Amino acid sequence: MEVLVWLIPISLFLGGLGLIAFVYTVRSGQYDDPDGNSQRILSEQWDHHPKA
Repeated sequence: MEVLVWLIPISLFLGGLGLIAFVYTVRSGQYDDPDGNSQRILSEQWDHHPKA
Protein backbone atom coordinates (compact mmCIF):
# COMPACT_ATOMS: atom_id res chain seq x y z
CA MET A 1 0.00 0.00 0.00
CA GLU A 2 2.92 2.32 0.51
CA VAL A 3 3.76 2.17 -3.17
CA LEU A 4 0.41 3.83 -3.96
CA VAL A 5 1.63 6.94 -2.16
CA TRP A 6 4.21 7.25 -4.96
CA LEU A 7 2.30 5.85 -7.92
CA ILE A 8 -0.86 7.96 -7.67
CA PRO A 9 0.89 11.36 -7.68
CA ILE A 10 3.26 10.23 -10.44
CA SER A 11 0.37 9.04 -12.62
CA LEU A 12 -1.56 12.26 -12.00
CA PHE A 13 1.50 14.30 -12.92
CA LEU A 14 2.09 12.34 -16.15
CA GLY A 15 -1.60 12.56 -17.08
CA GLY A 16 -1.57 16.31 -16.52
CA LEU A 17 1.61 16.63 -18.56
CA GLY A 18 -0.02 14.76 -21.44
CA LEU A 19 -3.10 16.97 -21.21
CA ILE A 20 -0.99 20.11 -21.29
CA ALA A 21 0.91 18.81 -24.33
CA PHE A 22 -2.34 18.02 -26.14
CA VAL A 23 -3.84 21.45 -25.40
CA TYR A 24 -0.62 23.08 -26.62
CA THR A 25 -0.72 21.21 -29.94
CA VAL A 26 -4.40 22.06 -30.49
CA ARG A 27 -3.85 25.76 -29.77
CA SER A 28 -0.77 25.97 -31.98
CA GLY A 29 -2.79 24.69 -34.95
CA GLN A 30 -0.93 21.47 -35.61
CA TYR A 31 -4.16 19.64 -36.45
CA ASP A 32 -5.43 22.23 -38.96
CA ASP A 33 -5.41 21.21 -42.60
CA PRO A 34 -7.28 23.83 -44.65
CA ASP A 35 -5.60 22.87 -47.94
CA GLY A 36 -6.25 19.18 -47.46
CA ASN A 37 -10.02 19.64 -47.23
CA SER A 38 -10.16 21.67 -50.44
CA GLN A 39 -8.12 19.05 -52.29
CA ARG A 40 -10.02 16.10 -50.83
CA ILE A 41 -13.42 17.31 -52.02
CA LEU A 42 -12.18 17.46 -55.62
CA SER A 43 -10.55 14.03 -55.53
CA GLU A 44 -12.44 11.05 -56.91
CA GLN A 45 -10.35 8.62 -54.88
CA TRP A 46 -13.03 8.34 -52.18
CA ASP A 47 -16.20 8.18 -54.26
CA HIS A 48 -19.17 7.27 -52.08
CA HIS A 49 -21.32 6.48 -55.12
CA PRO A 50 -19.21 4.25 -57.39
CA LYS A 51 -20.31 3.59 -60.92
CA ALA A 52 -22.01 0.28 -61.59
